[in-house]
Amino acid sequence: MASQVEADQEDEETQPKARLLAPVFIPAVVAIVAALGFATWYGAQYGDDATEAFTGLRDAIGVNVGWWYIIVVTAMLLFCLWAALSKVGNIRLGRDDERPEFSLFSWFAMLFSAGMGIGLVFNGVSEPLSHLVGPPEVVGVDANTQEAGRAAIGQAMFHWGLHAWGIYAVVGLGLAYMTFRRGRPLSVRWLLEPIFGRKLIESWVGHVIDVVAIVGTVFGVATSLGLGVLQIQAGLSSLGWFEPSDTLLVVLVVGITAIGTISVVTGLHKGLRWLSNANMSLATVMAIAVLLIGPTVFLLRSLVQNFGEYVQTLPELAFVTGSSVNDSWTLDWTLFNQAWFLAWAPFVGMFIARISRGRSIREFILGALLAPTLVSLVWFTIFGSTGIAHQLNEGGLVGDDGTVNADTALFTLFGELPVTPGLISILSVIAILVITLFFITSADSCSLVVDVLAHNGRSETPRTTRVFWAVLVGAAAALLLMAGGEAALTVLQVSSLAGAGPLSVVYVLAMVSLWKMFRLEVATMPRYVRIRSQATPTALVSAAREASDTEREMAKSLRELVRAQNGGARGRRDIRRASATLAGLDATAAGPRAATAWAEDDSTILAVEDVPAYATRVDPETGSIGIDDEAVRTDPTADEVFDTPEFEDSAVGAEHRSQELLDQYVNGGEQSADGGSGTEK
Repeated sequence: MASQVEADQEDEETQPKARLLAPVFIPAVVAIVAALGFATWYGAQYGDDATEAFTGLRDAIGVNVGWWYIIVVTAMLLFCLWAALSKVGNIRLGRDDERPEFSLFSWFAMLFSAGMGIGLVFNGVSEPLSHLVGPPEVVGVDANTQEAGRAAIGQAMFHWGLHAWGIYAVVGLGLAYMTFRRGRPLSVRWLLEPIFGRKLIESWVGHVIDVVAIVGTVFGVATSLGLGVLQIQAGLSSLGWFEPSDTLLVVLVVGITAIGTISVVTGLHKGLRWLSNANMSLATVMAIAVLLIGPTVFLLRSLVQNFGEYVQTLPELAFVTGSSVNDSWTLDWTLFNQAWFLAWAPFVGMFIARISRGRSIREFILGALLAPTLVSLVWFTIFGSTGIAHQLNEGGLVGDDGTVNADTALFTLFGELPVTPGLISILSVIAILVITLFFITSADSCSLVVDVLAHNGRSETPRTTRVFWAVLVGAAAALLLMAGGEAALTVLQVSSLAGAGPLSVVYVLAMVSLWKMFRLEVATMPRYVRIRSQATPTALVSAAREASDTEREMAKSLRELVRAQNGGARGRRDIRRASATLAGLDATAAGPRAATAWAEDDSTILAVEDVPAYATRVDPETGSIGIDDEAVRTDPTADEVFDTPEFEDSAVGAEHRSQELLDQYVNGGEQSADGGSGTEK
């Protein structure tokens, strides 16, 4: 046991320690503090008019860059579908012979947990109700009608379904591919190496990319935490425990951030895993309770109908920018959500990348798109459809002015359920606990993600810096809420809209980089085929039966066919000569067999690589066909070696190590056998 401990300590000492990158850490912190200072000054400058001031700032950002977000998000979803449904989907995120680290069930369970979050809890009731009372003008339905109610869930799913997870899938795919297959550090900057090259990626260019990723992630997570705190305050108020106030918001942020910091200190496995499991269990209990207490049969029927509404909504809203309508629906909902998801993407993308090693790209994308989308569909059906049905039949969930209070909508729905006040209080407490645990796990995970980026992709980082990031994220959420006052939600929207701009450019370049690498992989990807030198048993019997009139003649004919194959008849020799001309096929593979014509090993496996015609060359003397390697292989990341654990465990690292062994034991051995030293002087 002691020797094992010593060995583990020795392994830890031999691995390079995580080094904080000052050119990333310092600018990122300065940018975050400066943005928070601007928000605080802006809110103080306008005082009572802060709501209109921040709304004007949000609208200016949305109008000027919103169209770009629509294009980027839709392009990311289309990129995912192309990669999953083409030959690219066969590429494995790791070595070719590597198998997934987690079972399919465990992997789906973790993807389901990733699909849950503060956003779904916050918007599960309020967003469909908002679309019911204020449908988008482009759809052309009247508010507060059955038709608007049916379309509302599809419109909410448009924001929380495939488009959202297409963003996360692209970032996660890039991180997983460049790290597990190409051996690069787990950092956003390396997604762009195929464009800029290693030298620039390790220079100020790479530093800028990681700074942008850190700043966008911090404000994206701060937006989620701000929404969560607003809803926790509303829940406590609905229970009659506290009155809403700025002081309460600050106390909640500080208290929950402190708990999250404790989770950081206790370590990832002890803290985050336990909290995540408890969180998912409570959220599931809350959803099942509402399903059983509410209109159960109606919700089960609605689940199918909502899926159909979502499918119809996808092409209807995919390219809507709000330019030709008079309402602000696209700006209030689509642009804010998509900007929020763009800013949140490094956080979620790194999580799904780390749990997906060994999976094919097809598995990764389809799992990352479909599993969380299914969670969103079920969640919006249970909470959204229940709220819409109650509002259309009895009312009470929408204010007298026709607006929906997003902070209190969930707790108002609980109060309208046909149960005792005690059970309503229990459901409200569970909801508050779910939001609180999402707050804690998000702060914990965010601190890890941004710390990994600040340490150039090293996953084992010091707890001191992780605690710093957890505190900074909590402080960012608190300051944004305080700066906005009554316009707190608008300030959170501004932070996401602004933070997503630089990141969207990085994501577009990342898709170009991945497209280049995937084209290379597909062009050089071997296809494995099996060539049989003998007929199958079914073919032998069929041939014997066609050549015979009786059972006895068929038996005789069958014996002759088997003898011909095993004895080297003319047809067999023709097959053998043809097969022997294939590169890599051992001629002895077609040699005489045992008495059984259908032996299990009666085949040869060949690795076949497609070669474009322009890469072939004909020898003018012999007429033989050769290949121009330079015309086929144009890997922009070739010959780059990293002294990191990620490179050692990657597919490229395995190829590099194998070539070193060949050079050492085979090529070097042959030279030594000939009297050479194996090196040139």
